[in-house]
Amino acid sequence: MSQIYNFSAGPSALPSSVLKKIQSELLEFRDAKASVMEISHRGVDFMELTKKAKKNLRNIMNIPSNYEVLFLQGGASHQFSMVPINLLKNKKSANYVNTGLWSQKAILEGSRYCRVNVCSDSKSNGFTDIEDFSDWNIDPDGAYLHFTPNETIAGLEFDYIPEVDMPVVADMSSSILSRPIDVSKFGVIYAGAQKNMGISGLTIVIVREDLLGQAISNQPILFDYSIQAQNDSMFNTPCTFAWYVASLVFEWINDFGGLEAIEVHNKRKSELLYKAIDSSDLYSNKVSNKYRSRMNVPFLLSDPTLDQLFVKKALESNLLGLKGHKTVGGIRASIYNSMEFKGVEALVAFMGEFEKSCA
Repeated sequence: MSQIYNFSAGPSALPSSVLKKIQSELLEFRDAKASVMEISHRGVDFMELTKKAKKNLRNIMNIPSNYEVLFLQGGASHQFSMVPINLLKNKKSANYVNTGLWSQKAILEGSRYCRVNVCSDSKSNGFTDIEDFSDWNIDPDGAYLHFTPNETIAGLEFDYIPEVDMPVVADMSSSILSRPIDVSKFGVIYAGAQKNMGISGLTIVIVREDLLGQAISNQPILFDYSIQAQNDSMFNTPCTFAWYVASLVFEWINDFGGLEAIEVHNKRKSELLYKAIDSSDLYSNKVSNKYRSRMNVPFLLSDPTLDQLFVKKALESNLLGLKGHKTVGGIRASIYNSMEFKGVEALVAFMGEFEKSCA
C-alpha cells in the first residue's frame, strides 16, 4: 500500500502505530479472551484500562488534583448545552467569544438557557483576526466566559488564555494535546476525541471540582457533571471502544515525548506550510499571522475554479481530505498531532508542482 497522508479535519488520522495496535488487539483484547468491544465495561480488564487512561491524561496535561476528568458519550456539541446547565447556577447571563462557526453554535445553544453576552466578535473581519482583549465588553455578572481556542474552519487560534474573574470555559476539540497549557486557568475544558485524541463518540471534559453539584433542575440527569463524576463516567455504558482508542493515543503521546515535544513537532509543520502559502502567487491565507492555527490551515487559490482540480490531483497523489469546508470553500489542511512532518513536506511539494502546472 502506498504512503497516504490524511489531512481530514475530523474524524481525522490516527497515528499509524495506534492503528496497528488496534489491529493486533481487535479480536482479543490482551488476556480478556474477547474483543475490547465485547467485554464488560465494569470488568477487571476494562476498568484497568480506564484507570490507566485517566492517569496518563492527567500526567500528560499536568491536570491538578482538584479537577475531575470525565469520559463522556457524544460529541463536543453536547457540551454547548451541558456547560450552561452546570455552570449558570443562579445567574442569568454568560459571556461568549465569537471567533467562528463553532463559537456561533455554542452561542446559539447557550442562548436557550441564558442571556448571552457576545463580549468579542470576529465576524466583522471575516474571522481572520481576534480583537484585543482590552477591548472586550465582558459582563462582570456573567456566570462564565466561553471561548474556542482554535476554530477548525476559520483557522483562527488564540495564543493566550483570557483571564477574567469568573470560570473560563474552552472548547478545545481541535487543539487539546497539541501544546502544553495551564489547566488551572480554566473552569471547564471540553473536547471531542476525533481530532487529537482518538475517534468520534467520546468527549473529554475536565472540570474544576468547585463547579460541580449545582446543575439546573429538571434537566437530563446524564447532563449533570456531578452525576458523571460520582459514577466515574459510567452512569450508563460508556463508549468503550472510543475510550480504548484514546488510551492508546495517550500512550503514543507519552512515547513521543509529551506535549513539549508535540508542540515542537506541530510548530515545525505549520511553519513549513504557511511559508509555502506566503511565498506563492497562487495560494493565500487571510488570517492574521498572530492568530494562525497550527492545527487547521485553510487557504484559497487565486482562481477558485481550480479548487476541484486541486483536490482531485491531490487525491491522486495520496493526499486526502483537503477540500475546504462548505461554508468557505478553498482548501484546508488539518495537521493534527498524528500528521507526520514528511506528510506536510509531501503536501508542500504537491502544491509547488500544481502551481507550476497552472502557470
